[in-house]
Amino acid sequence: MEELNIPYETEYMDFGVLKQEPFISVNPNGRTPAIEDPNTGITLWESGAIIDYLIDTYDKKNTLSYTQSPQKYHEKVWEHFQMSGQGPYFGQKAWFTHFHSEKGMTSAIERYGNEIKRILSVIDLHLTKTNQPYLVGDKVSYADLMFVPWNAMTGFLMDEGFDQEWKTNYPKCYEWNQKLIARPAVKKVLDEKAKKNAGN
Repeated sequence: MEELNIPYETEYMDFGVLKQEPFISVNPNGRTPAIEDPNTGITLWESGAIIDYLIDTYDKKNTLSYTQSPQKYHEKVWEHFQMSGQGPYFGQKAWFTHFHSEKGMTSAIERYGNEIKRILSVIDLHLTKTNQPYLVGDKVSYADLMFVPWNAMTGFLMDEGFDQEWKTNYPKCYEWNQKLIARPAVKKVLDEKAKKNAGN
């Protein structure tokens, strides 16, 4: 929304209220994200559905998307890879490292740490082979931006010094991520999130 200059308000919610009314009527799964668009009256949940809706509704100039095959469908490939690969594996690493009641589950922590590295290696190999700056062609798209929130959490998820390991072992992926987080819209959102977290 920031990239497309769509006015919006972000509501941060405690985990404890997500499975209660009124939020459970917004998202019956009791999770974030969810969106309520006052322009159209639509309420949606699940990140991929929300992004598809925002692109279809507000990216009329195709600033963050392609309209022709094969690029349009290549974007979909990376969108689904983010939802089925990055999101779940990064999320499980967060859970077993920081939130699971039984501490010291080293096999789970190691497994999901290795999956984080695998996801980064897939992106690195793709960017190396295509010699393109972004996942699809030479312009940033919503598919690239979908990876930013979890990538921004690697410092929280992985061991100290992982940033250097990422830079060394997956250099194309690292360079790609650095370009993304340097974008003014992305930087603004990440800075706002950091301030919010610092206030908690």
